[in-house]
Amino acid sequence: MCTRVFYETGRGSYITGRSMDWSDVEMATDLWAFPRGMERNGGTGEGTVRWTSAYGSVVLAIYSLATSDGLNEAGLAGNLLYLAESDFGDPQARAKPTISVGAWLQFLLDTCANVAEVVATMRDDPMTIITAEAPNGKPATVHLAFSDASGDSAILEFVGGELKIHHGRDYRVMTNSPVYDQQLAINAYWDLIGGQHFLPGTINAADRFARASYNLKSTPKFADRRAALAAVFSQMRAISTPLGMNDPEKPNISSTLWRTVIEHDAKRYYFDSVINPAVLWVDLESLDLSPTGAPLKLHLNDPSDQGGEVSGRMAPSEPFEFLVP
Repeated sequence: MCTRVFYETGRGSYITGRSMDWSDVEMATDLWAFPRGMERNGGTGEGTVRWTSAYGSVVLAIYSLATSDGLNEAGLAGNLLYLAESDFGDPQARAKPTISVGAWLQFLLDTCANVAEVVATMRDDPMTIITAEAPNGKPATVHLAFSDASGDSAILEFVGGELKIHHGRDYRVMTNSPVYDQQLAINAYWDLIGGQHFLPGTINAADRFARASYNLKSTPKFADRRAALAAVFSQMRAISTPLGMNDPEKPNISSTLWRTVIEHDAKRYYFDSVINPAVLWVDLESLDLSPTGAPLKLHLNDPSDQGGEVSGRMAPSEPFEFLVP
């Protein structure tokens, strides 16, 4: 469904890029700004997780049901990607507070300042993720990637009902199936062959992982901000899947619909659409993310989108409700 890379610049700063691949071209995508101080819950009724947001954030919501990508004001970025093998466990057997799969990423962006805090929050597996079908009928099974301005990174996925966390600066690439341990093993084989000689070329997740890893490793660490930003955009475009290229039996093999690029130090969030080609961005510092600020929304992929900084076009709106069964 997607690809994520985490790039170090020649200035010692970091940029996260990701693509969103999905079989439903009509998937609604909205840009949201959420202030800190919001009282929130996991959307699963009695026994749901409840929290007050400690950090404001700018996120992308899909289908008005799930936070799929975002950056908070502390410089923490999170990316939600499809993983067919995800198994969150039996909620009754786990007997823990519950949270919608659509709220999982938002909860961590709201409550954590960096990757280390994400790992500390989730280390003891404190909650049960409640999943459901997406509006296109595909199961909402996912894993998460987090990155921050210090260069730290973590991958979170549930396998066999147990949480697996890969935490460290070396975990810079993520795609979809198979589970992350197996992805690393497959990529180790391609590292031995060397990308200048041969790389797998299909749109399967394991092949994309190998190509994205080679591209990331081979790209210079540009000190110039514009060149570094262009390097990440070019990597995400190079790994994208052409529009219309889908496998109905495999949701993790789908067309690229959009890409995001996040400059952690500048706290700038870019959106690059393939449906309505235009690069939009938001400077978080231009928004009122204080407790007195209002949730703001901008519907994306509108034909009127002309690109540029769009914080002034976002309008007050009631927050969406998270996906539930």
